[in-house]
Amino acid sequence: MKTNTLVECRGLTKTFPGALALDRVDLTLGRGKIIGLLGPNGSGKTTLIKIMNGLIRPTAGTVTIDGENPGPYTKSQVSYLPDKNYFADCMKVYDLLNIFEDFYEDFDRAKATEMCASLGIRETARLKEMSKGTKEKMQLIMVMSRKAQLYLLDEPIAGVDPAARDYILNTIISNYNEEGTILISTHLISDIEKVLDEVVFLKEGRVIRHEAVEDIRIKEGKSIDEVFRDDFRMVSQRTSQELGDWHYVNSDAGEVRDAGNAGEDNNGTAERGEQ
Repeated sequence: MKTNTLVECRGLTKTFPGALALDRVDLTLGRGKIIGLLGPNGSGKTTLIKIMNGLIRPTAGTVTIDGENPGPYTKSQVSYLPDKNYFADCMKVYDLLNIFEDFYEDFDRAKATEMCASLGIRETARLKEMSKGTKEKMQLIMVMSRKAQLYLLDEPIAGVDPAARDYILNTIISNYNEEGTILISTHLISDIEKVLDEVVFLKEGRVIRHEAVEDIRIKEGKSIDEVFRDDFRMVSQRTSQELGDWHYVNSDAGEVRDAGNAGEDNNGTAERGEQ
């Protein structure tokens, strides 16, 4: 019997060589929600999404999807949109439709075909013939044409123009499985807050806030964007003693962030501070 809990993280920690990307994350996500995973670049959003999707393993702690550890079952329940295009340029649209239909039992080919037609995308078109924006929309169409339990969307509106953002948001809210949950990572709060039920604020690998959007607006009398800006101004850098002299890696953008007496490393790695 299904419970209302879809995702549960307990003490979830991820370190890369000399760098802490997630720091003892405790997080519970219910079903039937659109949830914003919000934080600046380097806060650990992409790392958390990749762990949920089973692409990387945590260093410590656990995560379950629908009560199961990441594996074949959870992959069948999760529809993942990465922050980069992963379709080969040589492929045609009908190749993508065939692959998704063969690989995912919950893929609705008719829905995908209808969305392609609405954009004037022919099934015989090759991806290399498409603009960057059309490729991104094509990838979103494939992801949202699944009847998944969990949609993990990593920065779906980053780097696109306002008109494309509107299309992307409308596609998301019009086509997802309403019994499932969407987790959208972004740092573009004002563009997306109107569709969110809950928000999770992530800073330097830690969850600093997880609340219903309406509760925040009633309690604080501000937009989510304003609250986000206030929270991230108020949360001070933790001291090197609290961090054990760990330097924080920008896991979303390949940069190192100073977490005390740490220095920057332009190669996108981090080291322990001098003892």
